[in-house]
Amino acid sequence: MKPLRPFDRLLRARRRVLVHRRPLAALAASGAVLAVLQAASPPPPTTVAVLTASRDLPGGAVVRSQDLELTRLPPGTAPESALSDPSAVSGRTLAAPLAKGEIVTEARTIGRSLLAGYPGRTAVPIRVSDPAVVGLLRVGDVVTLVGADPEGRDPSTTIAADVSVIAIPREGGEVFGTATPGRLVVIAVPRLMATEVAARSMTDFLTIVWNR
Repeated sequence: MKPLRPFDRLLRARRRVLVHRRPLAALAASGAVLAVLQAASPPPPTTVAVLTASRDLPGGAVVRSQDLELTRLPPGTAPESALSDPSAVSGRTLAAPLAKGEIVTEARTIGRSLLAGYPGRTAVPIRVSDPAVVGLLRVGDVVTLVGADPEGRDPSTTIAADVSVIAIPREGGEVFGTATPGRLVVIAVPRLMATEVAARSMTDFLTIVWNR
């Protein structure tokens, strides 16, 4: 085969460029349009992660990791006390019922250390019917819990005696899942009595009597 002269090589290269010029131009144009669209698109919205309940949780329940999920919300829409670290909540006791999807805050949980001085006891949240009575309570008070039938059919009864007040959550916001009015108090009761006390707190009007 006769070798190509320099002029023939140049002519062949020019032909190749002409053949591929249109596809290359179209590809370059597509890249330019994509770059412009990306530059014009707004950045993804900034969000913050907070813990929410993955299911309805009753007051007095011990929170487990499967009871929680991370939910992303726009900044400024979650309470300042909202929690985001599951390890900081897991193992704590709920001071009040928590509905599915509701944000978990510091005020809704009772720290593990609250029961450190009460071996064999469980933290149970109750609602004392008269908020003014709760205003007289102090953490550490030893009281007797008295329940009354809301319909007045049965006489008042002692539900638990010599129980200690271990927390008085701050007032604020509606608490879901309660059938009786009043203000929340957390008491330390013997473990075998915890279920009965929690159940009575949902049906009876409760008050307390100071022991000492």
